[in-house]
Amino acid sequence: MSELISLLQEVRACRLCEELLPLGPNPVVRAGESARLLIVGQAPGTRMHETGISWNDPSGDRLRRWLDIKRDAFYDDSRIAIIPMGFCYPGRGAGGDLPPRPECAPAWHARLLQQLPQLRLTLLIGQYAQRYYLPHWYGSITENVRHFRDAVPAGYFPLPHPSPRNTLWLRQRPWFEAEVVPGLRRQVAKILS
Repeated sequence: MSELISLLQEVRACRLCEELLPLGPNPVVRAGESARLLIVGQAPGTRMHETGISWNDPSGDRLRRWLDIKRDAFYDDSRIAIIPMGFCYPGRGAGGDLPPRPECAPAWHARLLQQLPQLRLTLLIGQYAQRYYLPHWYGSITENVRHFRDAVPAGYFPLPHPSPRNTLWLRQRPWFEAEVVPGLRRQVAKILS
């Protein structure tokens, strides 16, 4: 058994913050040793918790449209790894889902990344991934995304969360669809070809 397969089994058996999870633990993570693209999101929602499938919701549909990738290619672990900041559904707060549990990334990310030597680009979706991984932080998601070209040489691509809740944010920033999405598609096509 490969080290990555063994590590993924360990991650999926994680109970680090079990007593804090309203639906109990169900770590959702996907990766293959030959993956060239990594998607780092926030944490699973209830639908992902139930199905065990990352981005299995309207946010995932929008993300796939941004990437111009079909569903079957998106879930090809040999090409795309999906490692959220928090692996389990964190619960619900007043304004939506709670932030990802803070234990996951420090406990697992470095170990997982060591087993993914072919990675060429990491999509950082939302503030939690960007604050954790970006070598610099412009102070807001808007500024990080606007300056996406600054992060690409380091192997990162900052994105807003594709949630339907962000439709107004997207509408108010037409430069995202005009500049960022085409740049994203070019980078992803180059990485995956």
